[in-house]
Parts: sequence; structure tokens; C-alpha cells
Amino acid sequence: MKVARYYNNQDIREDEIAKPTLNQGEILVKVKSSGICGSDILEYYRFAKMKKLGVDSLILGHEIAGDIVEKEDTVEHLKVGDRVFVSHHVPCFECHYCKQGHHTACNLLHNTNFDPGGFAEFVRIPKINIEKKGVYVLDPSVSYEEAVFIEPLGCVCRAQRLADVKKGLTVLVLGCGTSGLLHIQLAKLKGAKRVFATDINDYRMQKAKEFGADEVFNANAYLSEKIKEINKYRLADIVIVSTGATSAAKQALECAASGSTIIYFAVPEPGVNLEVPINNYWRKEIKLMTSYGAAPQDLDEAYNWILSKRINVVGLITHRFPLSKVKKAFKVVCEAGNSLKVVLEPTK
Repeated sequence: MKVARYYNNQDIREDEIAKPTLNQGEILVKVKSSGICGSDILEYYRFAKMKKLGVDSLILGHEIAGDIVEKEDTVEHLKVGDRVFVSHHVPCFECHYCKQGHHTACNLLHNTNFDPGGFAEFVRIPKINIEKKGVYVLDPSVSYEEAVFIEPLGCVCRAQRLADVKKGLTVLVLGCGTSGLLHIQLAKLKGAKRVFATDINDYRMQKAKEFGADEVFNANAYLSEKIKEINKYRLADIVIVSTGATSAAKQALECAASGSTIIYFAVPEPGVNLEVPINNYWRKEIKLMTSYGAAPQDLDEAYNWILSKRINVVGLITHRFPLSKVKKAFKVVCEAGNSLKVVLEPTK
């Protein structure tokens, strides 16, 4: 079968490998749609994984939807022909972290995946992924392309749940890529009084307006002053950092109101440290948080938002490519010009 093999952001090659064979309790999914995530182009992140595994390349892809084409006999609640979304990571639900609600810190979640990766014609879904609520049979009204967004929207749902985004609050979203635009839409649905957004890309700034941001600023502006001018001299109640730019990570510290929460949905590369005005934050009771990945309850929420059609996800897709054009697809993502979500269609 055909796969896309990642060496670095400029070197992604189409390759042929054997189609996976099933073990007990497993299923085989024919991939119909597979999204390229922003994390797929974080070279430091990918190189670290290659080093850990002792390999020179990876078959990436974790935002997938497709059809079950084979199943092992002991799999009873799924059938050949089911249209599914599959989560690449699943928690154990039993460890200390899971019991405390930190499912994405679970050791099992960090060590599960499907074989070989979503940038392939077929993926083998291990038994543990099936047993731990990692397979969603899609309603007929949910398309493959919509299902690709269950995982990235699930990550957004988790961040906003942890930050307690709710009615009446002012939300600032730093970074208007795909995740930032999902944050804008979800915050509006949760009743945010006002949603501010920033970026340095004119195209993405315009998209932020189209997807519901009340005010959009160039990130190079004197942001805290602009927010106070509009927001009755008060800064943001929730600050969501949705870009790994160090400048945004620092800017977030300047834009938090008393009693607010800053949540780092995206972070700079290793080695970058922030100077936090801790004395000032102590007096103002400002909370700093991080959010990583999505737990099953977050995926459930994302699926229900998509099923209800209340969040526009397909409108975020700007490019679609067959697997044979994977190098071009990655080039579009890396250049981050007039593009948002880029989707591969491995079996076309």
C-alpha cells in the first residue's frame, strides 16, 4: 500500500509498504480523509520522536476518517462497512492521572497509536484503541471531512473546558490558524461576551472576522492598550495562546485581566523560557495553564458539535491533495500563506 514517509519538512516521500495484517481484536480502516496537523510540521517534535524510536523517518497522520474494511472475528460491536473516526491515543482510565481528570497525561495515552499512521491507504487499529473508546462510528450525516476535525476540535474543547470559558467573559485568541478559528467559534458558542483575535497574516485575520471574532488585531500592535480601549479599560478574562510563536507566549502575559486564565494551547520549542511577573500575578490572582491533546469526553463533545452542525469545520479546509502530492501539501502547510486546513485523500 502507499504511504507518505516524513524525513523533515522539505523531505516527504511517497513509499510502498505491506498492508498491515490483523491481530486478535483489531480492525483495518481504509483511510478516506486525513488532516495535516500543525504539530506534523514541528520538526523539533518529530525529530525527538525519531531519535527515541531510532529511525530516520516517520509515517505521520493522526486526524483520520475512513471505512472498516476488515475486522478480526472477536470484534463484535463494529462491522465491515462502518464509517469511522479513530483516535490515535487512548487513556487507561485507571491510573492516578486519569482519576484526577488529567487523561492526556496518562502513560498509556502517550504510548498508543495506530499502524502505521494516517498518511497511508490503510491503518491497523490495535485492540487497546478499540477497547478504550477510540473508535467512533459516524452518523450518516457526518462526512469524512467533518470527521477529520473530531480530534483537533476535541483538543480545543479540552482547552476551553480547563480554562472554564463561559457566558459573559472576554476571550483573546492569539493565532488564527485552524485551531485558533475553532477556538473563536467555540468561545462564541459558549457565550463569550466578546472574542478578540490576533495574527500577523492578513488572510488569517480576515478569516478570524468571518468565523466570528468581534475584533481582530495585527499581533504587532500595542495589543493590551487596544483591548482596554474597547473593553472598558479591562483586559481579557481568558487568553488562549494558539500559536507557538515566542512573541505570542510573551504577549499573553501582558493581556490578562485580574482573575483571568492564560492557557497555552500551543507552546514555543524546548529551551524557550518565559519571565512571569509573579508578584503582579499574585495580587491579581491570574492563573497560567497548559492544555495537551484530547480525552474521550473532549472527543465526545467535539463529535456532538460537529453532528449538530453548529461549528463550521469544512469551511476551514482550503486544500485537498492525493497522497501522490504529499510534498506539495506539506509545502502549503509550512508556508502558511492563504491556507488553513490541508487534507490528504490517501485512497484517491
